Amino acid sequence: MGENKIKAQKQAFAQLSTQEKMKKIGDLLLNNAMYIIILLAVIYISAKVPAFLGLSSVVNVISLTAAKLPIALGIGGCIVLTGTDISAGRVVGLTACIAASLLTTTFKVFPSMTSAPPIIVVLLMVLAVGAVVGFVNGFSVAKFKLHPFIVTLSTQLIVYGVILMYLKNGVNNGQTLSGLSDSYRSLITGTLFKIGNVAVPRYVLYSIILTVIMWIIWNKTTFGKNMFAVGSNEESANVSGVNVARTIILVFMLAGMMYALTGFLDGARIASANANTGLNYECDAIAACVIGGVSFVGGIGRISGIVVGVLLLQIIFAGLNFLSVDANMLYIIKGLIILVACAIDMRKYLVRK
Repeated sequence: MGENKIKAQKQAFAQLSTQEKMKKIGDLLLNNAMYIIILLAVIYISAKVPAFLGLSSVVNVISLTAAKLPIALGIGGCIVLTGTDISAGRVVGLTACIAASLLTTTFKVFPSMTSAPPIIVVLLMVLAVGAVVGFVNGFSVAKFKLHPFIVTLSTQLIVYGVILMYLKNGVNNGQTLSGLSDSYRSLITGTLFKIGNVAVPRYVLYSIILTVIMWIIWNKTTFGKNMFAVGSNEESANVSGVNVARTIILVFMLAGMMYALTGFLDGARIASANANTGLNYECDAIAACVIGGVSFVGGIGRISGIVVGVLLLQIIFAGLNFLSVDANMLYIIKGLIILVACAIDMRKYLVRK
């Protein structure tokens, strides 16, 4: 069946005029411009710095991809609804601080504590915090009909204020939280397996499991179908019997839980947490989603695309580090990537329309 389709496409292409063929090729190149640019960048970086394709570099890129994947999976759902969530990075920071303050050996935030609670309890706590923030975002969007940008801008500021106050608690006085328990760090950053002498951390496995779960939710559940229906056309979804408000709230709550998981992983991965943990994470996540084909016009997106988007973004950032590009320049590059990716996405939409 697939071969017949490809054959038919080739025959149709052969029947086009030269001008039409050039237009088709031009459209193909333009629609995939971001992938082409990234491929050329990887080839250039590899030629300049051969170590970029070394085993340790490859494992590092995979590890970074696994660490940033949960937040991208969360924001992806918000974008499918034609929205976004710019509070994501601050939720990562808050949940990382909560996990680090409880799973520690110093207990500066809670001086009266003498031992850390079970890790599963802390994990459930941070998931609850993420879900609460997501509920506030989703409820405000669904019930008050506020734009997701305005809502999440508000919660971003609120959550940041909560982080600053939280870090002032006890005898911590706003300082960075460190001295995390060995059990917490081992659970997240312990060796999953080794490739040669290079260790692959355990959180890579957790990220893979999470990706599979999200794929099932998006593609095999009624909730996932409703999410895409609402993103494609909210009014049509409502007429079809979809509970639009509940769907929006659940999407944002699920997103909040993904941010919480990112924060839980990051606390142990970085071995510390402070007020700047998670800063601008949402920018990387949004860029990765758009690169991966999640459209801001709504109702379009795939989990596999988000994975590819996060991977490509981490390859670019790792490559720029190999080239010793100024860290401040990375912000400009991230901004350009988001701008170009969104422009290409909108062009595809206008062509289809």
